[in-house]
Amino acid sequence: MKGRDYSRGEFLRVLLGAGVVLPALGGCTMSTTPQQGGQEGSGERELNLYNWSDYVAEKTIPRFEKRFGVKVTQDFYASNEELLAKLQAGGTGYDVIVPSDYMVEIMAKSEVIQPLDRGKIPNFKNVGENFRGLPYDPENRYSVPYQWGTTGILYNRKEIGEVDSWDAMWNPEFKGKIAMLNDVRETIGAALMRLGYSINSTDPDELAEAEESLKEQKPLLRGYFASTEVRPAVQNGDLLLGHVYSGDAFLAMVENEELSYAIPKPGATRWTDNMAIPVGAPHVDLAHEFINYILEPKVGAELSNYTYYNTPNEAALPMIDEELRRLPGYTPSQEVFGRLQVIEDVGEATRRYERIFTEVKSA
Repeated sequence: MKGRDYSRGEFLRVLLGAGVVLPALGGCTMSTTPQQGGQEGSGERELNLYNWSDYVAEKTIPRFEKRFGVKVTQDFYASNEELLAKLQAGGTGYDVIVPSDYMVEIMAKSEVIQPLDRGKIPNFKNVGENFRGLPYDPENRYSVPYQWGTTGILYNRKEIGEVDSWDAMWNPEFKGKIAMLNDVRETIGAALMRLGYSINSTDPDELAEAEESLKEQKPLLRGYFASTEVRPAVQNGDLLLGHVYSGDAFLAMVENEELSYAIPKPGATRWTDNMAIPVGAPHVDLAHEFINYILEPKVGAELSNYTYYNTPNEAALPMIDEELRRLPGYTPSQEVFGRLQVIEDVGEATRRYERIFTEVKSA
């Protein structure tokens, strides 16, 4: 869900005093058009991966290519909606995609992804119980978890003290130093949760209240809703508070020890990105092999150690770098985990969400 367009910073031990440096992303071929290649069984071994940017570890793709004798071509998208639009417009040729939770449900209903053959994914046994059977895919018929995280507030602790609730993002004292994500569900969801409502509310009165709340907040923002720009803006001091995905927050904290990350009260988002196979994928068997490979313990751990997001792979947990696990907010307590909410498909109310966000942005 949450790839980045920046180069890698120093690793966690920089923050904790040991001085190890991470390499840059590598090991895959990028293109603007998926390679159709030969069909399954033609002797050609290709995998076309459509993913968020900077969302695989350095060795993930090269090792897969070497082990399976395959060439991986990777294209990137910036949002779940962009991914959906590409598939609905007939963007065929991709073998594996990485949609977020609620988008899996929408894609299954839209019949643009196909059921998985779980018999070809024996490493599914490594997925933790908290990440199986979630509301967007109760039987894991269409998806397998890839990474998970939270969405909260990255802030300058030295400048403004401790933050623990969404109210800070509406505080007039910080006018011009706040930014919200350019994300329909996350941003409206933040307003809903601040008001004590469900992130998946379809109640017209609650949504109207959330809309009004965001319009009241709008003059406090730095003039834009953003995504990749938020983390560096907080990091360099242009912003004091930013609505961010957790991996972005942890990377920023590594590079600037004055920053902290809050999973706000009364509720915050718990999201899961997933691997799925589009309808019409040319290399279905190889797609299953890739999904199974990602669920290997070592591969899963390396992935999270690179992205700074959490792994749903229970077998990988012992191999997650301890320095990463020690960062505040990386391992939520049971109390915090209990108030996290999962974004779900809201059906016909989706249009209302989109209208609200459009009107807020243009207000």
